[in-house]
Amino acid sequence: MTALLDQIRTVPRAVFGDDDRRPLPVSGMLAAAGTLGIGLAVLTTLTLIGWIAAPRGTFGAGLPGVFRTACQLWLAAHHAGFEIPGGGRVGLLPLGLMILPGTLLYRAGLWMARDADLRLRLPARLPKGSSKDLANARRKAQLILIARAGISLAAPYALLAGMIALVARNEVTQPFVAEALISHLLLAFLAGSVAVARTIGPWRAMVRLLPERLRSVVVGTFVAVSLMLAAGLLLVLGMIAVKFGEIRALTDALSPGLVGGALLALVEVLYLFNAGIWGMAYITGPGFAIGAGTLVAPTGVKLGAIPSLPLLGALPESGPVPPWLMAVVAVPFAAGAVAGVVVARIAPTPSLEAAPLWGFVCGVSSGAVAGLLAALSGGPLGGARMAAVGPSAWEVAFSVMLEVGVAAGISAGLANWWLISHTPAQQPIAEVVTKVKKKRKAKKEPLPGHWMDATEADTIPIPVIRDVEPDDHAVETFARKRSTPIRPDDDEEPIDDPTGAHVTYLNSKND
Repeated sequence: MTALLDQIRTVPRAVFGDDDRRPLPVSGMLAAAGTLGIGLAVLTTLTLIGWIAAPRGTFGAGLPGVFRTACQLWLAAHHAGFEIPGGGRVGLLPLGLMILPGTLLYRAGLWMARDADLRLRLPARLPKGSSKDLANARRKAQLILIARAGISLAAPYALLAGMIALVARNEVTQPFVAEALISHLLLAFLAGSVAVARTIGPWRAMVRLLPERLRSVVVGTFVAVSLMLAAGLLLVLGMIAVKFGEIRALTDALSPGLVGGALLALVEVLYLFNAGIWGMAYITGPGFAIGAGTLVAPTGVKLGAIPSLPLLGALPESGPVPPWLMAVVAVPFAAGAVAGVVVARIAPTPSLEAAPLWGFVCGVSSGAVAGLLAALSGGPLGGARMAAVGPSAWEVAFSVMLEVGVAAGISAGLANWWLISHTPAQQPIAEVVTKVKKKRKAKKEPLPGHWMDATEADTIPIPVIRDVEPDDHAVETFARKRSTPIRPDDDEEPIDDPTGAHVTYLNSKND
């Protein structure tokens, strides 16, 4: 076995190219296979522990049923739903389970970058003072290499996931193959691209790969969404602390036992990420639903029969919401104000009316990200009444777009005006204004003509550079030869005075 691995590792150059490194697609295929193998091994171990604790046909018939259940969990970790024949569709999947494949794919991307020697394939670092065109060309080449690496990892990973989706089908659950292919492709491309970009430099260098204006919008969006998610998670944790007694009563009613209780606690922790996004939907206004005809929002709470998941015991009681709790709707505006300042500081603009526009663009992108997170955090939990669980994606996106966009536009305009008014000349905003003025002036000035068209007043005399410390031997030789008077004729050759005073001609016949 060792000899076989050594032969694979030292494949001739005729197969792998002109050098010793593997081609990028080969490294990506090996990384994808290793990721799937490790992930399935981990989930199979956890499923086997659950099967041992409850061996009453919960996971199917014997060990094949255990493996199929592990495959279904692996697909669910990538947010690929499945259908229960006669029972509807299941799409409410724990987002925390995506940590396992995301981490494995990130490590696989780092290994792929090392195995394929991507650091050697990156464009060389430019010297200081290089032109902007060269810098843009280098950034473009880096982005192309990152995209190629992401595709090299994502393509075989998605194909292997399709095979797993076919293996995991049984009479009870039937995974959607198309969702499995798309979800595995997107997650692998994102994680692999980030890992390869990380090989270029630290995290700050990764962000600098983007153009300045796009970088300001991306960073502002990240700040706004992170603040809202943190506030939503704090709200959920506060409700869990207040309703801890009811959560414990629901757990005791299920009587899961020691191993079952540990697995149930793990499931609740994994669903905590979904709850954090639901908390963000709550503070933005639209709220979320636990079934058709229900609503949990700052304007009021209306609930019906809920699933017996202990984490749902933290939900508030049906009825009006206390007035002081309405203060949470100010969080998106505060997040937008902070994001607008970030946008103005990263990419200030000399045009005062453009800064609020870019702040609103940051709000639009924040709304798109929040709507995507809301769509991922919810989904159907069967048919009939439980077909609508979680926040409405378009309502969350529209609310965040307006709240964050308006606040970010106002704060970006004010921050940009402050930078223009109070920043010294050395700061970036003054440099931007100066560059813009120079460009406008250059456009107005006519192009210079030929150098021979210049008048005598336009010419600049060429400065004469004299040797301050002449060679002593040259000065002595010049003084000795100067003692004999000479007259220049056709046979004479010039001798340069090392002092720079004048030129003396020396007759070569008398030399």
